Amino acid sequence: MMKPQEFTESRHNFEECTKCTVCTAYCPVLQVNPLYPGPKQAGPDGERLRLKDPYFFNYALKYCLNCKRCEVACPSEVNVADLIQSARIRYDKSPTKLRDRILASTDLMGTLARPVAPIVNGVTSLGITKTAMDAFLKIDRQRTFPTYSMQSFEHWLHRRRKEQAAFPEQVAYFHGCYVNYNYPQLGKDLVKVLNALGVGVQLLEKEKCCGIALITNGLSAQATRQARHNVAALGKAVDAGLKVVTTSSTCTLTLRDEYPGVLQVDNSAVRDSILMATRFIFEKLEKGATLRFRPDFHKKIAYHTPCHLEKLGWGIFSERLLRMIPGVEFVMLDSACCGIAGTYGFKKENYQASQEIGAALFDQIKAVNPDLVACDCETCKWQIEMSTGYPVANPISILAEALE
Repeated sequence: MMKPQEFTESRHNFEECTKCTVCTAYCPVLQVNPLYPGPKQAGPDGERLRLKDPYFFNYALKYCLNCKRCEVACPSEVNVADLIQSARIRYDKSPTKLRDRILASTDLMGTLARPVAPIVNGVTSLGITKTAMDAFLKIDRQRTFPTYSMQSFEHWLHRRRKEQAAFPEQVAYFHGCYVNYNYPQLGKDLVKVLNALGVGVQLLEKEKCCGIALITNGLSAQATRQARHNVAALGKAVDAGLKVVTTSSTCTLTLRDEYPGVLQVDNSAVRDSILMATRFIFEKLEKGATLRFRPDFHKKIAYHTPCHLEKLGWGIFSERLLRMIPGVEFVMLDSACCGIAGTYGFKKENYQASQEIGAALFDQIKAVNPDLVACDCETCKWQIEMSTGYPVANPISILAEALE
């Protein structure tokens, strides 16, 4: 592992800030929540004071979405959101709430829920359950919960490991909690598309949750342990000559950027081998590979670029792939935050702000009136489906459905 001081320059580049306030103009939280001081004050300005005296740490930093839109907007490439999250890790000594531990423990909750998924899904959809969670846990009763699957994706793919090993090219797949516990179909869709390109899919060795929910809920020590575990698992795949593909924009950003930038975990040996599946597929097609599409596939698709994918700069690959499908009427939605930010929008104190942040996006989707909204982020999917009523699918699933 790198020594902490080796990260000092990248983590504390607040001196690059020119006080232009562009980040403030682009911050979605500041537009709806007057309690939040904004990215310039919470990030570079606050860091100058915090380094002099921890007394200046402001607990209102908890309202930061960690959407990274401030970093996308910053002309000086200051790691504004990283400064805010790092400050919370260093200075926030308040005890972690039970609610936040539950929301952040995705592997544990998924493991417990999977064997009795129909019961869990039924109970969490009941009004009385939502009212109780609102009262005792402060999880807003208006929030719709994602459902669990009885069969994990890992189990499904493990049964097909010999079949996958027969393909001439191989990749490792970091599937994340959502695919494993909530929606294995996305993983199956990825396998279908990659197999059509002559690529087999392997599981990583005992992957754990990427840890983003742990970071944002104040459980950085556990997030660091999981980051080190995942880097070791990724390292084994990379050492075997494999690229690592992902289908979640947030998992990808966390594995590549949050590990070194926030948790100070060295991922330099694996970082460049971690790719969104859409980028991997697009580059294969650019090099001459082909996919055969159904002639009867016709859909109007509106594409929403998740904030974390904007930070990576890789939304173009999803857009290009969707435009390649014959019969697709493609609409590019304006850049906007949906407001959910993972577990942020589940919390009672954030729910109203979360909905207000996403309102412009919701209105735009309703005006476009698509058959389907495409998005590379699972929590954006939950937010958009709940708030608009329109179905949302990952671009990989749309590709799989359109294949001949």
